[in-house]
Amino acid sequence: MTNRQSARSDETKKEIINAAEKLFSQKGYDAVTIREIAKLAGCSHTTIYLYYKDKEALLYKLSMPHLNDLYIQMEQTLQQTNLSVEEKLKIISKKYIYFCLQNKSMYSIFFNEMSSRVDEEPVTEINKLRLSIFNLLKTAVTNCLQIKSEQQILAYSRIFYFNLNGILSTYSYQHEPLEVLMERLIPTFDLAVEIMLEGMKGKYIGGEKIED
Repeated sequence: MTNRQSARSDETKKEIINAAEKLFSQKGYDAVTIREIAKLAGCSHTTIYLYYKDKEALLYKLSMPHLNDLYIQMEQTLQQTNLSVEEKLKIISKKYIYFCLQNKSMYSIFFNEMSSRVDEEPVTEINKLRLSIFNLLKTAVTNCLQIKSEQQILAYSRIFYFNLNGILSTYSYQHEPLEVLMERLIPTFDLAVEIMLEGMKGKYIGGEKIED
């Protein structure tokens, strides 16, 4: 392939990805067809299949780099030795929220489309990465509460994750600059984490009390 052909091929792939992202964010993943993506990208649907096996491959191409960056940021935070377990939980949670608000038109697709349950073994690479991100949160919650029961670990981690996504559903439609929004949110968010942890420490699941 000549340099000119290679450049043209790269540009076509870029246009396809841009078109897929725009349509997914506007209409939702399930509602978009390959033909619609091709039309917006200015190519034929057969051209798309030269580069991407199917729509799921486009989802993978769009999502994996972003999710991997988030995973690395969260993992690096958990590895720091100069932070308390509570500080680590707050920081990785804020990184998750920041990431989702930064990608507010696509974050639901990044995390939810073609997803599997967190209590099942994932098959696809994208779901393995999604589960890895959830497991970082689960590790942070576990370290804060010193939970031993796997049932409790999973239940409380889900509760914490649901609360994070509740924040996102509340603030995803704000139009103020992200940095300003995060600065406004942080004090309330930090207090919410402290309250959640205290509440979890004093509750029962299946008749078994969590010890501090």
